[in-house]
Amino acid sequence: MAGSDSIRVFAPATVANVTCGFDVLGFAVNNPGDEIVLRKTNTDKIVIKAIHGDGGRLTLDPNFNTVSIPVIKYLEKYGIKQGLEIELFKHMPLGSGLGSSAASSVAGVFAVDKLLGLNKTVEEMLPFAMEGELIACGAAHADNVAPCLYGGFVLVRSYNPLEIVRINTPQGMYCSLVHPHVEVQTKDARNALPKEISLGTAVTQWGNVAGLVVGLMKSDFGLIGRSMQDVVAEPARAGLIPGFYSVKESALNAGAIGAGISGSGPSIFALSDSLDKANKIAEAMAAAFSKIGIGSETYVSEVNHQGPVVMG
Repeated sequence: MAGSDSIRVFAPATVANVTCGFDVLGFAVNNPGDEIVLRKTNTDKIVIKAIHGDGGRLTLDPNFNTVSIPVIKYLEKYGIKQGLEIELFKHMPLGSGLGSSAASSVAGVFAVDKLLGLNKTVEEMLPFAMEGELIACGAAHADNVAPCLYGGFVLVRSYNPLEIVRINTPQGMYCSLVHPHVEVQTKDARNALPKEISLGTAVTQWGNVAGLVVGLMKSDFGLIGRSMQDVVAEPARAGLIPGFYSVKESALNAGAIGAGISGSGPSIFALSDSLDKANKIAEAMAAAFSKIGIGSETYVSEVNHQGPVVMG
């Protein structure tokens, strides 16, 4: 793409935590996601031309937007003087627990890398994407940006030093997402978490995390489902999402392997082994919210295995 003057990139939404994997596990989905168009200009400035689909909520100041900060940092790191114009298309709700800011960050760094033809590895691009998360939420978390950039399921093993581990992911695994029309502040979700947990609770959680990882690597859907039990964050955060347990139960009754809160909420995700089941599960979760007077959007797709892509 180095000879082109513009590029269009899609970056996927993500589910972080994945029940028992609080702050260390995440995976990408094919739908929804963000799109970015990046164009070379004859100046040395980075400009956000337009943002579509955000209802005017996001800043056009390139120094404070998650889509542009990774681009700026990338150019600075490699000593490149190139003006760029950014157009961002938001195809997912903000503050949904679906990694909206992460998708923008990854789209930005992936687009500038491909447009300029440097073709860095995902490991080399990741720190730039994390700079976007730093702007978005005050901390350079990787549990959304890493799966968005790498695709599939990933484990954030360590931040110091940064180590991201790809987890072999079963083919034919589908995700149903429901985003209810309620708001959960990330700050409130963080404050709801217990400051300490008992050793017994910790052992249960460790066993589930290990079981989930092994289940994914062995394509053992039964083990995956049995391991998707969160005894730390979910009990503390469930009260922030009206009807959470009834929505989760509706997903399991409709054939889900497992279900839980996506990120810090309010979206709820469910995994399944067929598209037909995934559609029925999404309908069941939306109906459970509707029953208590809450509207929602649903998204159904296979787990994304490739991360961001250049669009034709």
